[in-house]
Amino acid sequence: MPFHNAFSMPDLQRMADAIRFLSVDAILAAGEGHQGVPLGMAEIATALFAHHMRFDPADPLWPDRDRFVLSNGHGSMLLYALLNLTGYAKISLDEVKRFRELGSHCAGHPEIDLAAGIETTTGPLGQGIANALGMAIAEAQLSAHFGPELVDHRTWAFVGDGCLQEGVGQEVISLAGHLKLGKLTFFWDDNAITDDGATNLSISEDVATRFRVANWHVIEVDGHSIEAVDMAIGLAKLDPRPSLIACRTTIARGLPRLEGQRGGHSGKLFPEDRAAMAEVRGWEGVAFEVPVDIRANWEATAASGKARRAEWQGRLAAMDASYRHEFERVQAGERGTGWRAALHAYKARGAAEGKADFSIQTSGDIAALLYEDLPEIITGCADLEAPTNHKRQLAAFSAENPAGRYIHCGIREHAMGALANGMAAHGGVIPLAVTYLPFCDYERPAMRMAALMGLPVKFVFSHDSIGIGKNGPTHQPVEVLAALRAMPNMLVLRPADAVEAAEAWEIALDHTSGPVSLVFARQALPALRRDGGAENRSARGAYVLAEAEGGARQVTLLSTGSEVAVAMAARELLQAGGIPTAVVSMPCWSLFEAQPRAYRDTVLGPGTTRVAVEAAVKFGWERWIGEHGGFVGMAGFGASGPADQLFKHFGITPEKVAEEARRLLADA
Repeated sequence: MPFHNAFSMPDLQRMADAIRFLSVDAILAAGEGHQGVPLGMAEIATALFAHHMRFDPADPLWPDRDRFVLSNGHGSMLLYALLNLTGYAKISLDEVKRFRELGSHCAGHPEIDLAAGIETTTGPLGQGIANALGMAIAEAQLSAHFGPELVDHRTWAFVGDGCLQEGVGQEVISLAGHLKLGKLTFFWDDNAITDDGATNLSISEDVATRFRVANWHVIEVDGHSIEAVDMAIGLAKLDPRPSLIACRTTIARGLPRLEGQRGGHSGKLFPEDRAAMAEVRGWEGVAFEVPVDIRANWEATAASGKARRAEWQGRLAAMDASYRHEFERVQAGERGTGWRAALHAYKARGAAEGKADFSIQTSGDIAALLYEDLPEIITGCADLEAPTNHKRQLAAFSAENPAGRYIHCGIREHAMGALANGMAAHGGVIPLAVTYLPFCDYERPAMRMAALMGLPVKFVFSHDSIGIGKNGPTHQPVEVLAALRAMPNMLVLRPADAVEAAEAWEIALDHTSGPVSLVFARQALPALRRDGGAENRSARGAYVLAEAEGGARQVTLLSTGSEVAVAMAARELLQAGGIPTAVVSMPCWSLFEAQPRAYRDTVLGPGTTRVAVEAAVKFGWERWIGEHGGFVGMAGFGASGPADQLFKHFGITPEKVAEEARRLLADA
């Protein structure tokens, strides 16, 4: 008997109502919440999970499970109700009763917890559908690499009007349609209501047509007809394009006072509302009580997934041992063995050759080495292949070649960052997102979400300062380093030369508990480090690059990236004047802050005069230079002109650094 006939239509409707009442009960207990989505999309969720979704609550980390993303994350009780009803142990009824309470797995908006069945953190609208795009890309690439015997699953996303009105939504629609990701399906909650009121207050275009012209398969259905949604899903699974199932719904369906109204989104609920809904829906029982037969039906929805998982495990066990080990390695997020040796060899060559090289070119050289030893790296770039130079030997990922490992994201930085998050959340791949540093503002929402979720995404940037020259201040990110450093759980690495670049990449690959921003200059940087050993000096965040000579240290010059060379030249001037001066390279502030105080004191030189130099704003440097320290850098935006002239124009020169140190010594 086909699986989709396992439940009668009256059974399915009662299953949908179980979502409604669990959601309302939890919202009433919490005193707040968003009932519009769980009440309005209950039938859609029932059709999907009862008939099509492939999952097994007994093994929520099964790599070949379908992915479900609630992009309209304010409706989180829909997700928690589904997870509780289908039997995910971490989303127990006690957890549901603690909805929105401190420490509950049922947070106000879904927060990633794969073991609980929560695939990604959603809430900022549009992020979820972009994550879903990344998950679909990861599935397609892994399926091409390992074969459909091991990787063959679908990605489903529930979508609200807000997700489609945010700019990132159009980026996602366009790119997904171009890539023909046929295993990606969106369910649009087309209820014609947003928080402000009717959608016609702010929008008048035909949303479904936006998808059609972007090469999506579009089906428009009654979102409260389980049968209609079920049939639409079946058609979506047969179409090679991504699908939009546009579900016409009524917000807060079943709640007489708020149904179809603006207040249905998140208006205050009262016990009388639940009583009225129970009367209308014919629901009996006290709060949080789901009839035994309905709960049994919901738990039975996992039967197909359980059977498929057992079959999948049999296929995996029958694979060649080396092939199976490689699959299990990438799924576990473990690194192979060759990449570190390749980095160390590159580092040794760079130290021995001692030549100046363009910083972003150096990063591209390193990435090319890593591509060989880490086939799970997938690089996305926002239409800057030539100037960022990280494509190298990689073939383009496309509908015709899903085995490709380079995603041409087009001029879509926001989607690029968020799809990289989705790839990382999916697992099995290491996503890189490459663009210019000034354009990271387009990625910022996604970068924040990567940090919040602890996803190991590698954000790679070039064009990091006024050193880019004649493109002018629009492309000179003087304030961005400070902003990235202020973001919790974001490692920011700005290497000074090729040796530090290799060390930065090693740190980035070892760091799996959060994202990393690797920041490189456009211009050529001189070789400063001539030691090419295995020790990663950058791993401590900062270190003494050049010790003071001719007596006890009087001055400590602190710097990062391209300005470390300026500090080294200033040191020569000060040393020549009889002032013992040390230079500290600080590629990663947060790693340095995590070091023992004794080490930090050794590096910073307590009691010495400190001057920092960086072609960026001062914000944050006070932590390291102290109240009486000096700073040589930018006080405002840049200008258009040759890079060497700009450094002189803004006073970021060895002479100015030495002058500032002498001034502070004289004032001491």
